[in-house]
Amino acid sequence: MEFIEKQDIFAGNMMLIDDKGNKITYGDFEDIYEKEEQLLESGTLAFLFCRNAVGSVLYYRICLRKHVVPLLLEHQMDEELLKALLETYEPEYLIGMPEDLKKAGSDGAVMDGSDCFGYRIKKRESKRRTKLHPDLALLLTTSGSTGSPKLVRQSQKNICANAESIAEYLNLDSSERPITTLPMNYTYGLSIMNSHFEVGAAVLLTEHTLFEREFWEFFREEKATSFGGVPYTYQILKRLNFFDMDLPSLKTMTQAGGKLPVSLHREFAEYAASTGKNFIVMYGQTEATARMSYLPAEDAIRKCGSMGIAIPGGRFRIMEDEKREITAPDTVGELVYEGANVTMGYAECAADLEKGDERGGILFTGDMAKRDEDGYYYITGRKKRFLKMYGKRVNMDEIEQILRGQYEGVEIACTGADDRMRIYMEGTSPSVFEEAAEFLTEKTGLYPGGIRILPIDKIPKNESGKTIYKELEKLPWNS
Repeated sequence: MEFIEKQDIFAGNMMLIDDKGNKITYGDFEDIYEKEEQLLESGTLAFLFCRNAVGSVLYYRICLRKHVVPLLLEHQMDEELLKALLETYEPEYLIGMPEDLKKAGSDGAVMDGSDCFGYRIKKRESKRRTKLHPDLALLLTTSGSTGSPKLVRQSQKNICANAESIAEYLNLDSSERPITTLPMNYTYGLSIMNSHFEVGAAVLLTEHTLFEREFWEFFREEKATSFGGVPYTYQILKRLNFFDMDLPSLKTMTQAGGKLPVSLHREFAEYAASTGKNFIVMYGQTEATARMSYLPAEDAIRKCGSMGIAIPGGRFRIMEDEKREITAPDTVGELVYEGANVTMGYAECAADLEKGDERGGILFTGDMAKRDEDGYYYITGRKKRFLKMYGKRVNMDEIEQILRGQYEGVEIACTGADDRMRIYMEGTSPSVFEEAAEFLTEKTGLYPGGIRILPIDKIPKNESGKTIYKELEKLPWNS
């Protein structure tokens, strides 16, 4: 079933529950859709300012069904970036809270009758009408970033294929009650909603963070059955003594958005096994609508550190280059994915929104990986995250993992160029730097003269917890 279309079978099921007391059934949504869709014209572009809130989610679903293409934006995004996006893409509509619409400028007027749990529609007086390809359904910024001008073009086929696949391998049904821990404008957070809408389940909406008492009160009150998180989420949970919490309704924890340290992966896998819960590591990219692989819960300990196997309907290859496939196990090459969820391509200007599918269902991920003898895949690093150090090929992601294993709990980031490697460590004393450099050279055999370890107050990260290496690369080498 395609969740975008009308789902009469779920009419009496709860669809959305928020921490403000709002409860919306799938039948309620149909009534809301009949009213709000009349305000929107099919084949147009809208900017939707996202929150984990009822109005935001409802308008997202209204746009998809009405064939209005929404660009999902973080509601607190930078005003200068917003201005640039408005000038580039000239959307017909802005959808958000009054403060969002105000930030977007004075152009246009709020439409009479538009009011959906605090969200309103502003019709803009666009200088030109942006032409859209008929298959285009959704626009997302890459990697959940609000700072990237590059957009990912998704079709309804992409969205529905991924939602169906996730629902299948997670064995979802209408009894599920996932709680939001990630923003809906981030592909992982959005995929959780889409896959649960596919089976008529209720999504629990909150903007409270894991650090707040209100989050856990809402969790227990509404009997949340699952949540998803990036590596940083699980680091926080460990600090919060999550393993000692009483959460009888919790059945499943999922993780994606970056590679989890093996030690932390094992801790959560063992906790899940000992408490009768599921811990499922997944791998994906915005360019694949969200998910490409999952590690079945029963393999979480046995294959600790693995990204798992391809999702239903997808397949992987390990490539030496664009034409030569690697078939031998435990041999590193670029990971290539094929599936109906591979998106149409990128957009960097309005003209790109007229383009059709440029990928043909094939995605060169840019990740380096290997496959073991049992067919399970392991990410080894990014294709662009390799250095040549005095003739030796060095994986900077691997360097980070080695140091994190030695200095548990310390945030570490590695950058480099040519024969130089620079490693940043948070909250450590100068005496640690010499020790860390010695440890690294002993462990890897790297020439110590090419390694420099530096202190940093805070390693820059995006909203999904990934290190923003471009910011570190801007720092002078003698810093």
